[in-house]
Amino acid sequence: MAKKQDSFESDLKKLEEIVEILESGELPLEESLTRFEEGVKCAARCRKTLENAELKVEKLLRDRDGGHAVEPFAEG
Repeated sequence: MAKKQDSFESDLKKLEEIVEILESGELPLEESLTRFEEGVKCAARCRKTLENAELKVEKLLRDRDGGHAVEPFAEG
């Protein structure tokens, strides 16, 4: 299971690096598009991992009657 977390962490770090590079504006258009595509793929993998984690948390929080004892996550 640590492998998935490592993958999530590495994808997130890679995504941050790509954003930083693209924001610099120093790449030629073709390379920018390639990096952008790579970033979209990293973001999709991160989103899927987070969605799966949310489902697992909800499953763990189900009460005995099959209902959910889920409370909204307070941001900030």
